[in-house]
Amino acid sequence: MEPVDPVHLAEPGLLVLDITAPDEATLHAAAEYLGRHWAASGISKARRTPGEPGVTGRLYADLRRPGTAPGPGSG
Repeated sequence: MEPVDPVHLAEPGLLVLDITAPDEATLHAAAEYLGRHWAASGISKARRTPGEPGVTGRLYADLRRPGTAPGPGSG
């Protein structure tokens, strides 16, 4: 992954998450789930590192703002 840009952590409540999952479908599902709870960027392009298991992607989130949709079972 590339270095974290300080602007993405300029204030309390901002996060940069590097997520590793066994496959791209799981990676995107995790990003979608997190996006329901926080304002989030969605996952970056999935990357594979030779010799390491799974795929990794980066997500930017703001804990101060709500996500885009209610989660399963809410309502």
